[in-house]
Amino acid sequence: MKLFGSALILAGTALGAGMLAIPMVLAQFGFIISSLLMLVIFIGTTYSALLLAEACSKTKDSNSMSSVALMTLGKNGQRIINALFYLLLICMAIAYLLGIGDIISRLLANVGVEISAISSYSLFSLLVGLIVVAGKAYVDKLNRGLFFIMVGTLFIVIVSLMSNIHLDFITQESDYSVNTIVKYSAIIFTSFASMVVIPSLVDYNRGASQGEIRNMILLGSLIPLICYITWLFAIIGNLGTDAIARLHSISELINAFSDQQSDLKLIVAVFSSLALITSFLGVSMALYDQNKDALSSNKANTYVLTFVLPLALAALFSNQFVSMLDYAGMVLVFLAVWGPILMVRKVRQPDFPLPNLETTYTAGGGTAALSSAFLFGALIFVSWFMG
Repeated sequence: MKLFGSALILAGTALGAGMLAIPMVLAQFGFIISSLLMLVIFIGTTYSALLLAEACSKTKDSNSMSSVALMTLGKNGQRIINALFYLLLICMAIAYLLGIGDIISRLLANVGVEISAISSYSLFSLLVGLIVVAGKAYVDKLNRGLFFIMVGTLFIVIVSLMSNIHLDFITQESDYSVNTIVKYSAIIFTSFASMVVIPSLVDYNRGASQGEIRNMILLGSLIPLICYITWLFAIIGNLGTDAIARLHSISELINAFSDQQSDLKLIVAVFSSLALITSFLGVSMALYDQNKDALSSNKANTYVLTFVLPLALAALFSNQFVSMLDYAGMVLVFLAVWGPILMVRKVRQPDFPLPNLETTYTAGGGTAALSSAFLFGALIFVSWFMG
């Protein structure tokens, strides 16, 4: 159950951004092209996640990117990784907080309670912080429960939407260029990359076999792909690419269902909230471990750094949900692709001191796979400059 729960944390961390950003970003390309793009990025991010899991399993007592980087890349490499990791986690935390604040304030307004988005996500962040500080076991159990509720609401939404699918929307062709597809790859990349929680989860599952670690990563990566494709099919089939392309915020996406069924609109809002909450749980857990490992072992200080500082920054980036995911995608190339490649090259050297060989994981593919992963990262990196 620990491994299964860990796979759900991986999946939940990815799903929050993707379920909400993917329809708004990919609708312009149509369902078929969007699905192919997601499949390519799924393969690249999954292999990169396996590489990072290998590096984490082969470094002793490592529960964060900071300690893994120190043991594999040295002090200077650790400083670079730490700076990028903080930037990534804060970008993702801000994106999720903005989305959560938007949804909560709209939901409360529907029942006559007026509260600003800032107040909504501030209270939410401080409460989640208490759970994260309590320990990974609590995060695991809470995430597991929320994930099953989220999947249940997703199932209800998709079943409801399937009765109103317009096949001409699914096969609808859009005007696009290869440059445009590459341009949005960074955002889709962010929607699949849940590597921020891998160091914490590998540490949480110390003693697991090679096959168990691999299967945890594969399951945690496959769930988002299935959910994304099904969700995109249902959304495009109901609303059409032209209508979705005009949406700019999560609340607008939810309101787009008001013409369908009033109950459906509420269920979509609940599902969207849960998707963001599970993502924020994973990201905040990773940020908390990173702060505790690199900056302060004092729980109070780490709590402030993890859950109060992002609130101040979120106030500066209101209405920038998709933009924050774009920024995160740029940083993720270094951390989720190129960083693990360098780490794995180090831990595979004959003189590297490995912990217990029976519980270390080695990703397959050899040099050819590492080279392909590097080129995949280069594609995402170039996409960021095509905005």
